[in-house]
Amino acid sequence: MPRDGSRRPAGDAVPLAPMDIGELADPPFAVLPEPSRVFLARSERFAALAPGHQLEAYLHLLSQITRAQHDILGDLSEPALPSAERLALARENTMPPISTGQIVLDDGADRTFEALLKALAGTDLADSSRAALEAAEKAGAEARRLMMQAVILDEIPTDAIAEHVLAAAAVQVLFTRLAARLDVKKLERVADGVCPSCGGAPVASAIVGWEGAHGTRFCTCSICATQWNVVRIKCLVCGSNDGIAYHTIEGGQQTVMGETCEPCGSYVKMLHQHKDAALEAVADDVASLALDLTLTKEGWTRASINPFLMGY
Repeated sequence: MPRDGSRRPAGDAVPLAPMDIGELADPPFAVLPEPSRVFLARSERFAALAPGHQLEAYLHLLSQITRAQHDILGDLSEPALPSAERLALARENTMPPISTGQIVLDDGADRTFEALLKALAGTDLADSSRAALEAAEKAGAEARRLMMQAVILDEIPTDAIAEHVLAAAAVQVLFTRLAARLDVKKLERVADGVCPSCGGAPVASAIVGWEGAHGTRFCTCSICATQWNVVRIKCLVCGSNDGIAYHTIEGGQQTVMGETCEPCGSYVKMLHQHKDAALEAVADDVASLALDLTLTKEGWTRASINPFLMGY
C-alpha cells in the first residue's frame, strides 16, 4: 500500500514479506574491484538488456561507454595512491583511504577523460551523444576536471547532463583503478551506506551466490565498484531493522526489488544475484528505472546513486 494509505493502482510496486536469511556463510567484509572485469561485464550486461527495452537506445549507448571504459585500461599509466602516511591516517580515523574528497584530479585524471573520449569518437553515436562528446573534447583540461569534480560532488548542471555522464565514466575508471590497488585487509567499515574505499554511495545492494558467502548481502559502490558486506535486512540510510519492506513491479522482473524503510522513507534497490548471476548492479539499476518511478510516485526517496541516471 502507498505510504499515504490509499489504494494501490494496478501495476504499482507490491511489498513482499521479509526474506529468509538463508544458509550460514562467512563473507569477507569487502571485495576490491578487478578493472579488467568490471567494465567489460557491465558493457555486456547493458548490451544484453537493451533489445526491446523501453530504454533500448540509452542502454545501447551505455554499453558503448562502458566498453570504452574497458578498452582504455591498457593505455593508462598506473594511478598513484595517497602516501603511506595518508593511508595510515585514514585507517586510524576510520576514513576511506581514497576518499573522493581528498584525491586530487590532476593531469592523470584528465588523461583518463581524454582517453575515454578518444575511444568513443570511433563508435557509432547518435547525434545528441556525438554533440556531448565534441563539447567535452573542446572544453579543455581544466573544464573537464571541473566536470569530474561536479560528478563527485553531485552538483550536475541541468543544461550539461550528457557531458557529465561522460565525466562520470572517467571518474569511475580513475577510482576503480585506485581501489584495485588498495589492501583489502586494511579497509574499515565507515557506515553501512558508505563505500569503505572511496566514501561513495552504493548504486544498489545484492544478495550474492558466491561460494562461502551465499545468501549474504553486498553493496556496490557507484564510483569505484568496491563491494562491501552489510546486514541483509537493514536500512542503509538510518540503520533501522524495523519497517523494512521489499517491492517489485507486478508482472516485472522479480529479481530486482526496492528495499524501503518506513522510519526514514528511503529506498535502495536489492538484486537477487543468487537467483540470476547475470545481474549487474549499475546496468540492472538503469534497466529497472520503472521501479524507481513507481516508488518515487508512492513517496519513497531514492538513497542510492547511479551516475548513468542523471536527469531521471
